[in-house]
Amino acid sequence: MNETTAKALPRIPEDQSDQESSKKFQLVTSSTVSVLVHTVIILVLAVITVDLQKFQEFDLVALPPRPVEDDPPVEVELEPEIQVVPPETASLFSAAPAPTNMSAGAATTPVLDQTLVAKAEMSDLQIAAPTMGIPDSMALIEAIPDAKVKGEARDIVDNYQQALDRLAQELLWMLDEGPVLAIWCFDQSNSMKDDQKEIRDRIESVYQQLGLDGRSRGNALWTAVTSYGQGFVDHTAHKPTPNLDQIRAAIDAVPIDESGLEMMCSAVGRTINTYRDISRRGRQMALILVTDESGERINNDAYLEEAIEIAKAANCKVYVLGRESVFGYPYAFIRWRHPQTNRVHWLRIDRGPETGFPEQLQTNGFRRRHDAFGSGFGPYEQTRLARETNAIFFMLPSVETDLVRATKVKYDMEALRPYRPDLRARMEVLTDRKEFPLRALIWQVIQDLNPYQEKSKNVVEMRMDFSLDPQEFVQQARQEQAKAKQQLQYMARAEQSLIEGKKLRDQEADPRWQANYDLVLAQLVAYQARIYEYGVALDAFMANPKTAPQTRGDRVLHDWDIHTVKQVRTEEAKPYIDRARSMFAEIQEEHPGSPWAARAKWELDRGFGVDLRPQYDLPYKNVPNAMAPPKL
Repeated sequence: MNETTAKALPRIPEDQSDQESSKKFQLVTSSTVSVLVHTVIILVLAVITVDLQKFQEFDLVALPPRPVEDDPPVEVELEPEIQVVPPETASLFSAAPAPTNMSAGAATTPVLDQTLVAKAEMSDLQIAAPTMGIPDSMALIEAIPDAKVKGEARDIVDNYQQALDRLAQELLWMLDEGPVLAIWCFDQSNSMKDDQKEIRDRIESVYQQLGLDGRSRGNALWTAVTSYGQGFVDHTAHKPTPNLDQIRAAIDAVPIDESGLEMMCSAVGRTINTYRDISRRGRQMALILVTDESGERINNDAYLEEAIEIAKAANCKVYVLGRESVFGYPYAFIRWRHPQTNRVHWLRIDRGPETGFPEQLQTNGFRRRHDAFGSGFGPYEQTRLARETNAIFFMLPSVETDLVRATKVKYDMEALRPYRPDLRARMEVLTDRKEFPLRALIWQVIQDLNPYQEKSKNVVEMRMDFSLDPQEFVQQARQEQAKAKQQLQYMARAEQSLIEGKKLRDQEADPRWQANYDLVLAQLVAYQARIYEYGVALDAFMANPKTAPQTRGDRVLHDWDIHTVKQVRTEEAKPYIDRARSMFAEIQEEHPGSPWAARAKWELDRGFGVDLRPQYDLPYKNVPNAMAPPKL
């Protein structure tokens, strides 16, 4: 039974001092209504009990362990020009003669199709419908509608102190209406230990602002602490407290979950259900979720909507202290050097996207993205939780240490207003897709070029590092040139489909989807130029191998890496580059102050040419039984 239904039921009269002539009638009416009301309440409580049972006796979903990913290759952006190693540098290939097939193809006669789109087969696109992140249950269609004003999907703060000050104000408003139960719910990832310590040290300021410090504590505000990773822990053991020392001790007890799994949505539902009986005794409930990740996708898909319904049924507001999501991409990466082997690993974390389904390409043109380009909004699940429960998502804008390719842009908040993400339930958005053909087309292109979509025949990832051995280099280069041709052909067809859908773009009223169309199309044009230059650069290297010293300071040469640069090698790519530059410039002009404009500038700054550069790093060590990289 939702709140609206409850309010619609007739109330039992309380004033029994009416005239004697109406007493008998009122008693009969009161008895009848009382029986009806209590019957309805019993039935509804039974239904709610069934719905909440899975959270009351919840067995966490067991996900398979994440595979240890290979070290991602290094791709350096913003190189000003191609730098040729001086001829006097000792050649790495001088010890052994270069294979004859190294000079078989000259740089002026690349193996790739030199006419790019002109020779690409323009058959109709056959693209699978998007499946990334679709919930398994049709029960997740939408939240129960209500008449309340929605909460704030985003409130940008500079640090935790600002967030806690604002949170204190929210709790103060709640205390004006009666006693409050505040529940802190922390994620157990290793990356959150510093955040937990800072909140622990600053939480006293919240109590002081509320006048509930050690001098006048009282029972107006009780606090509980829970945490989650692969499992769930209630650190206050169903005994909320106003005692600051006990609260600090509970926060200190939050463990580090080595599994790297974060069952966020099920933890929210279980936390509320654990303490709901206390709220039924007359306390308002507020849950403060503290996390730097968006949680496991499988768990979110299964439990997001149910967590929202449980929060609504308990009249619990869900405040979130979280990070900015990556623009149109589910992940970010943390740089970590192995203390035993010296190898650098990029550890994947869940950090987005800001929408229910990705609305941007998942590739950077060569392979899967490895950037942390900010979207201006929080992760979809967290912002939806806050909005639907009439609370706030507090976005901490600071860039974490060792975040790979962090691109921090401060967007104009007023300019972003027309580009707000769709925070409806995923199934509602998916069901609506057929009503918006432009959105369906863009989703299809994104999915068909998605490196995480294993079933797609068009997904190829280009090699970004090449062997120092000449024979092995040639073998790798020829394989990559064949893949590059395949990539060119698909991108050409995808571009043509988007161009043919231009009329759909003109009919689309949402500025967000207009910008999505503009950026994806411009990127497809730019990526074709870069892929072509990639193939030509490999051919040029085989025809005229570069040289480089074996060491540079305390670092040694490991391989040849692909870099994007300003200078281009061919005339064939220049028409594409000119078009891409013009399109990116139009995006910056039409969508100023937005992530689309910032991303367009970033693409321009990357350069359109490709070169191979020597890659130096600390000497790698072969350590038997070396420790596995951590899971964040």
